[in-house]
Amino acid sequence: MARLSEQGIRLSSMSPSFLNSNSTSHTWPFSAVAELIDNASDPGVCARQIWLDVVKIDDQLCLTFTDNGSGMTPNKLHKMLSFGFTEKGSGKASHQAIGLYGNGFKSGSMRLGRDALIFTKNGGCQTVGLLSQTYLQNIKAQAVIVPIVPFNQQTNILFKHTICFCVRISISVCEIYL
Repeated sequence: MARLSEQGIRLSSMSPSFLNSNSTSHTWPFSAVAELIDNASDPGVCARQIWLDVVKIDDQLCLTFTDNGSGMTPNKLHKMLSFGFTEKGSGKASHQAIGLYGNGFKSGSMRLGRDALIFTKNGGCQTVGLLSQTYLQNIKAQAVIVPIVPFNQQTNILFKHTICFCVRISISVCEIYL
């Protein structure tokens, strides 16, 4: 039986194998990197600087993207990690967004690796999201699951309504700081 939303609407599910298939829209890594940089330079994000770095964690090379933009609320992170959601408009003449279909982060990050760990903060809330083919493979998931955990920046206490969102989406260990 199909899962239902709180409003009783049937939810579709996406096979974890789609994450790899979807990433093949980027025939070379630089287009995937461009997608991730474009997200930081979107109007409304207000990032003035973007840093790309390679760090070694547990003998794994990790590509990090860091910006000084406005960050995302837990709800906005959830929407960003969902397929097909976008708040990008047609853009100003001086800034034409690379993508307008709500797929760039997922396809770009999965082209660069198998797992993405996203740290973001907005106002008094810090949020962590995990897009991981490795996790989904280890738990033998039949549908894509993306844990998103928001917590209070001052107290480090999880917000009262913390849940793991089941999102229809999903970089080898790779951290992306937004």
